[in-house]
Amino acid sequence: MSRARKRVRKETYEPVGAHSAVQLCNWTKKSLKGEGDCFKNKFYGIESHRCCQMTPSIFCNNRCIHCWRDITNAKDEIVKSPDSPDSIIEGAIKAQQKLLTGFKIDPNSEKIQLSKADQKKLEEAQQPNQFALSLTGEPTLYPKIGELIQKIREHGSTSFLVTNGLQPEVIQELIDNNQLPTRLYVSVNTSNKEAFDKFHRSLKENAWEKLNETLQLFKKITQNNKTVFRMNLVRDLNMEDKFIPEFASMIKNCQPDFIEIKGYMSVGFARERMGYDKMPTHQEMLTFIKKLEQALQSTVDVQQSTDYKLQDEHEASRAYVLCKDKNNLKIKKEDY
Repeated sequence: MSRARKRVRKETYEPVGAHSAVQLCNWTKKSLKGEGDCFKNKFYGIESHRCCQMTPSIFCNNRCIHCWRDITNAKDEIVKSPDSPDSIIEGAIKAQQKLLTGFKIDPNSEKIQLSKADQKKLEEAQQPNQFALSLTGEPTLYPKIGELIQKIREHGSTSFLVTNGLQPEVIQELIDNNQLPTRLYVSVNTSNKEAFDKFHRSLKENAWEKLNETLQLFKKITQNNKTVFRMNLVRDLNMEDKFIPEFASMIKNCQPDFIEIKGYMSVGFARERMGYDKMPTHQEMLTFIKKLEQALQSTVDVQQSTDYKLQDEHEASRAYVLCKDKNNLKIKKEDY
């Protein structure tokens, strides 16, 4: 087993094939036990217990200082000798089932059983209907990402692709081949090149320019495949007032369907770089969002609506979503 795969297993990920992995999300566990659901459920209607959190590439070409993943796996190259999309999906489902084993209650056993899981939900969870391509690494470094998304769609499932936006040619190919995910997230954590270089420490040449190329592709994407401008806020790093007009300008220029904002959490490997003092409070998040709303509504081009409003929030996750029409949030069958 390669060093990277050993590290993946140590992080409680279940390796899939040569370069993919699955991890059981904490919100999947909570949902099974009736302890709540994640922000994707609250915002978009995703069933938390049927969501498979995975990646088709455990490698990333950024080394973001806020990242809770293992950034020692960083490399800027496309996955070589890639596994087939079918084998990845089959392997991911089997890995999810394996990780769910401890939640099962044996009705025939006389032993005390500690599982608090809803067994009907557990049965449903055996066949996920949502694939979050966001676990670790950069999914667009998997060269068959379009085929994988297409296979997920054929499986009757939704897909959320979270990308750092450094491969605009891959996103263009997804558009051209009608292989876009249900939600296309682009992570935008900084508002200018200087801040970007410090925050992301990218291995990609011209990374800031590549990110902005990807954002311009939002305008080419049809209404059924929703685009998400994803921001992760870190106290004293990218939340200062001086950045707000720059973020607003980027949003006006690319016109995403949704703006999703999350607060930094000092968990996993992120603790090696930043502590709890960098985690913004719920009130600090709301204050930033209010200022961003105001910046988006100022000097508005009459030809271009930027009437984004805070539509929902999930305080436990420090997650918030802005859009122009709340009715567009929930996923509909035609969005698959």
